[in-house]
Amino acid sequence: MTVTREVLDYYERDEEHRRLREGRDRLEFWRTQDVLRRVLPPAPARVLDVGGGTGVHAEWLAADGYEVELLDPVPLHVERAGRLPGVRARLGDARELPVPDESVDAVLLLGPLYHLPDRADRLRALAEARRVVRPGGPVAAATINRHAAVHDMIYQRLYLQESYQEAAHAAVADGTLLGPNGFTAYLHDAEEVPGEFADAGLPGAVRYGLEGAFWLYGDIEDWLDDPGRRDLILQAQRSMESVPSLIGVSGHVLTVAHRPAPAA
Repeated sequence: MTVTREVLDYYERDEEHRRLREGRDRLEFWRTQDVLRRVLPPAPARVLDVGGGTGVHAEWLAADGYEVELLDPVPLHVERAGRLPGVRARLGDARELPVPDESVDAVLLLGPLYHLPDRADRLRALAEARRVVRPGGPVAAATINRHAAVHDMIYQRLYLQESYQEAAHAAVADGTLLGPNGFTAYLHDAEEVPGEFADAGLPGAVRYGLEGAFWLYGDIEDWLDDPGRRDLILQAQRSMESVPSLIGVSGHVLTVAHRPAPAA
């Protein structure tokens, strides 16, 4: 995947390796795991993890018995992921997958759509996922919600700085986030995602709000540190994960559709 110099610089600081393993972002990790374990075909299905970073999800998928291949545009990520047991990793572009037609059982796009600001490129990535997955297989893609930057910057008190305010509200206006910390991304309106799936040949998409409002709670890390309370949070969010009026509150949404079977 072709990435901008700013995005490459951000990820070469190794920010992504620890992001989902620490602090409140663990909620996103555990909720993604929760949804995927319900929608993926049983192991040992072949899973293509496109834009899989350093392998934070590939690691547990391989441990669950899946055959996992990870593609990522960042050499540092590929190097790290390649060290994980049971994970094959190589450089790759989400818009031009080096994988044969109908050769995998499931495709994950848990990061690429963030960094494809042009809709045509996002559709191309989704269409490529459709091409390589077998009929009936799921394609799961993560997106960042349109108002997530405002919520997050207030939570982190960065909103007190004018540069962060301007970046957050520019993202609300057109979806393009140019973060002062070097993180750039496209932020979806939650309502536009199923349309992108449909236009790429993946109708019937189902959306799962990952964090709900819980990621904005001041004591969320205390809940996540306690296994019992963490389970309560996960159960609570699971009960409302697809409520339309609440989906946009989550920082991230996971959208899942299955490749249609051939017409009889």
